[in-house]
Amino acid sequence: MAPATETASQVRTGRMLAADVVAEALERAENSQNQLNAFTLIDHEGAMARARGIDKLVADGRDPGPLGGVPVALKDLIDQAGLPNTKGASFPVDPSANSATVVRRLGAAGAVIIGRTGLHEFAFGFTSENHWFGPVRNPWDLETSPGGSSGGSGAAVAAGIVPIAVGTDTGGSVRVPAALCGTFGLKVTHGRVPLTGVYPLVASLDTVGPIANTVGDLIAAYLVMAGDDAADPWSQPRPVDSVPHSVDLPSLRFGVVKQWLAPRHTSEVEEGIRMFIETVASQGAEVVEVDEPGLIEDPSATLAFGPEVIAVHGERFASNPDGYGPKIRVRINDAKQGTVQDVLAAMAWRSSARAIAARLFASGIDALIAPTVGGMSKTIGDEDMDLDGQRVFHRKLLASFTAPINQIGAPSIAAPVAGTGGPPVSLQLIGPMWGESRLLGVATTLETAGVLGVS
Repeated sequence: MAPATETASQVRTGRMLAADVVAEALERAENSQNQLNAFTLIDHEGAMARARGIDKLVADGRDPGPLGGVPVALKDLIDQAGLPNTKGASFPVDPSANSATVVRRLGAAGAVIIGRTGLHEFAFGFTSENHWFGPVRNPWDLETSPGGSSGGSGAAVAAGIVPIAVGTDTGGSVRVPAALCGTFGLKVTHGRVPLTGVYPLVASLDTVGPIANTVGDLIAAYLVMAGDDAADPWSQPRPVDSVPHSVDLPSLRFGVVKQWLAPRHTSEVEEGIRMFIETVASQGAEVVEVDEPGLIEDPSATLAFGPEVIAVHGERFASNPDGYGPKIRVRINDAKQGTVQDVLAAMAWRSSARAIAARLFASGIDALIAPTVGGMSKTIGDEDMDLDGQRVFHRKLLASFTAPINQIGAPSIAAPVAGTGGPPVSLQLIGPMWGESRLLGVATTLETAGVLGVS
């Protein structure tokens, strides 16, 4: 389908009806549901009413907003007034009384949410193989996972159902689906996009971000959603800068962290990263190796989020453990093992790693480079993935490159490397905290140069 920016331009100028655009997106969602299972709910009535309202605004000479008439899919973890927020779980819920801040901002910008996307139960995993709703499937290969936890959002964009979908990212849950589905995904600085109305996994790490097929659409969604919210205690009153249209590629300096390229990825991923490095270097950019052992995630970090998980789920889990899927029961029991000492150790590592990253960016590095995932294919129903002939538990390959960036708090873009197959190998471009605008400008330049994108 057409990029969101192009669709919005057509709708806002009256050359295209939002009702037609949205009706076609709803039809695509419905027709693909049996194969992909990307949605937990498709909102025909609400979406069409919203689209007709946008057409009325345009007919009256009023601007519906920068995303006017653009169909968007929303992760079923985010409140949307009048619709249930299932969180991918078994527990019955009433329709939400209010919409999350990001939903209200999307609506004010003219976006039309056509449905709620499938996810890993309570966003607590990386496969979107949901015990209650069934697995979400990857449009590239229906036998494989789209990643998680925002798997339905990734699948909906990759399948061309919508140009933009919204997910959440606590340890990689926007970037992993973007990677396995061959799309772009933005993990923002923690506190950049409000969490008001978003069901928490680990609030001190949770972020909300877009998945899209183009950097331009990623930017359009980001600029609408970002900004302070007094109702969110994690939100920060930082200005949201405009995104530069382009950055001079030969002026860019990329840092490759030696420790992040340890043998934790397949030869396919290694070749994709190598191709990216060689291509940008051939076009004049500088690529430097960075040796920073302090950027290796402290083992305590994987346990440190346990107390936050238990704060959210402990009481309900104690009274009704069978209301949780079997694999989520295991993870919640594991979360109980986190101690105060783990939290303190993780906080110390987090502070140190943030200081190291800040020093690297201050030295003139525009973006750090890392794989997004260690392997590009995870078979549904198989707990392990293939690492060049070895069987490795899937979370080790799907989360080891993304989760540390959540701990550091920095923004990161998962991006497909052009010319690396289907789905393309995904890499992360990691920027300084609050540096989304510059990072998106770098990604725009790389996409325009043919270095990033699905080719």
